Formats: sequence, C-alpha cells, structure tokens
Amino acid sequence: MKEFAIIKVTSETYPELIQVWEASVRATHDFLNDDDILGYRELILNEYFDQVDLYSIKENNIIAGFLGLAGDTIQMLFIHPGQRGKGIGKKFIEFAITKKQAKKVDVNEQNEQAVGFYKHLGFAISERFAEDAAGKPYPILAMALQ
Repeated sequence: MKEFAIIKVTSETYPELIQVWEASVRATHDFLNDDDILGYRELILNEYFDQVDLYSIKENNIIAGFLGLAGDTIQMLFIHPGQRGKGIGKKFIEFAITKKQAKKVDVNEQNEQAVGFYKHLGFAISERFAEDAAGKPYPILAMALQ
C-alpha cells in the first residue's frame, strides 16, 4: 500500500474539506436528494466540523480524503470519488484505531458500501437509530470494533 501522510487540519481547510465531502456524498449517498445535501452541507461546514478532530490525506497537494474523530468514535470518513480504491480509507481507519484509540463508528445504514467497508475492517453493528443526528429519517448504525 502506498504511504500516505495523515495531517491534522484546521478551519482554514474547511472550504476544501466541504468540496471533498460533497463530491463523496454525491457519489455514495444516492438516498439523499439535493435539498438534503445542501442542508447537511451547511450543518457540516458551520457546526459539525468544529465538533471533531479533523485529519486529511493529500495527494499532489490536494485533499484526497478526510477523517473526523470525536473521542473514540469515527464520525466522518470521506474520500474524494476520484481517489477511491487507493487504500486511503483503510489508512485512516488504521490511524484512528492505533493512534487515536477509536473503537466505534456511526454510519448511514443506506450507505451499503460504507457498512461493508467497516464490517470488512472488523466492525460489527451494535445499535441502530431510526433517525440521524439532524432528526432526519436516515437510519444510523452504531458499529463497534470486535
């Protein structure tokens, strides 16, 4: 696997992070409509980014993906669609587990690719919530490292 440097990011990086987030969501969250995406975009940019420790991986000086951690929980993991399949997500998970003691992740139940990814890396469903953090009817799976 290619070596990627994981770097802590600050609020100056938010504009680039939100572009990666939106590209990733549009490629993987086909259950969301445009109004949902725009609403979440504002929440993430103006609230959620400030609630997590953010880390990114760059390729050719452009952010390829980012990770958001809160305590021992992975709250965000988004990879630009053009960067998928390069091991970036796996590298972030290894970092989160070994360096930041992450043991849990919350994931949209309808994002089957993500659920499968986390299961493949040793996470199992521990709880299901009918609504997401914004109160929308998009079920969230709490997963824990086994």
